[in-house]
Amino acid sequence: MDLLEYQGKQLFARHGVPVPAGQPARTVQEAVAAAEQIGYPCAVKAQVQIGGRGKLGGIRIARDAAEARAHAEAILGMDIRGLTVYELWIEGASEIAAEYYASVVFDRSAKAPLVMLSTKGGMDIEQVADESPEAIARLHVDPLLGFQDFHGRRLAYEAGVDDDVVRPVGAMLAKLYEAFVAEEATLVEVNPLIITPDRQVKALDAKVTLDGNALYRHPDNAQLRDRSAEDPQEQMAKERGLTYVKLDGNIGILGNGAGLVMSTLDVVKGAGGEPANFLDAGGGSKAEAIAQAVEVILSNQSVEAVLFNIFGGITRCDEVARGLIEAFEQIKPTVPFVVRLDGTNDVEGRELLAQAALPNVYTESTMDAAAARVVELAAGS
Repeated sequence: MDLLEYQGKQLFARHGVPVPAGQPARTVQEAVAAAEQIGYPCAVKAQVQIGGRGKLGGIRIARDAAEARAHAEAILGMDIRGLTVYELWIEGASEIAAEYYASVVFDRSAKAPLVMLSTKGGMDIEQVADESPEAIARLHVDPLLGFQDFHGRRLAYEAGVDDDVVRPVGAMLAKLYEAFVAEEATLVEVNPLIITPDRQVKALDAKVTLDGNALYRHPDNAQLRDRSAEDPQEQMAKERGLTYVKLDGNIGILGNGAGLVMSTLDVVKGAGGEPANFLDAGGGSKAEAIAQAVEVILSNQSVEAVLFNIFGGITRCDEVARGLIEAFEQIKPTVPFVVRLDGTNDVEGRELLAQAALPNVYTESTMDAAAARVVELAAGS
């Protein structure tokens, strides 16, 4: 789960990371009131989950109330790379002597947190990695040992930070690592990490990604979800307890078990089709859950055909058939369905479908045949 900048800074503050004072605002009036309270000059910053806001006019400095109002009016509702600005962060302007980059990310290949530091802050880190990879100091941290003081000093020396801020920068990295571990994040990034003229170290930005699977242990963080930024189909599926990922194709996919769904995607792709989603109905799915899954799949207007690939174990094929019948009664789908049922109560499931005589529903006995049929039907729709 990605956080907005101000949410990340509030999370940082809980762990002692120095951040400029600021206030969120959803309206022009709230923005002006926050600016008056914080004082001028102040920064009016668009809150969207994407980088490069400043280059696109999403960050502006206000020197008085009139400018704060004008900037808030201009930024609220702005489209920044496809994302609409609904919130602002009003923050006291900072004096900057140097800009660094710092991050902690979980490196899956190394199975350990990776801490990075560079003196080339304020730039896209991808550009720095391409043009000057030697400018990025890197260190994998043993999760059992944790981040130690000498780790911070080593990274600071290797990155070439100014001598007088080696220890403060190292201390900042330690606090970022603490936040990374305590909040169960997969990414904590500060770009830029600034050095002020009086040699203080502050996080001028905050990019935080939390592990969504760990949110049940962090109810406060779970409340930070920006539902307006979520895909509507994925949000609908989440509310129904379904595992769903939207893709770019036109063939809806439903299976029971992540491995089976992944295999189904591959087979459909191999047959020349383009899957519109990954949807795992899970083991033991009942008729109601299947009906809800159909509703989620068909809420995507790009879907032109749907494939059910069920291998019954805990899941009973007759329950899947009942769910499809129930969905046709409630939703009345107009796109063709191809159903492959195999395993527990598969005969009963196919009999139920035959008796229901649902319009535009086809059954196949193998996954390959089902994939070929659904691709054919999607092409002809």
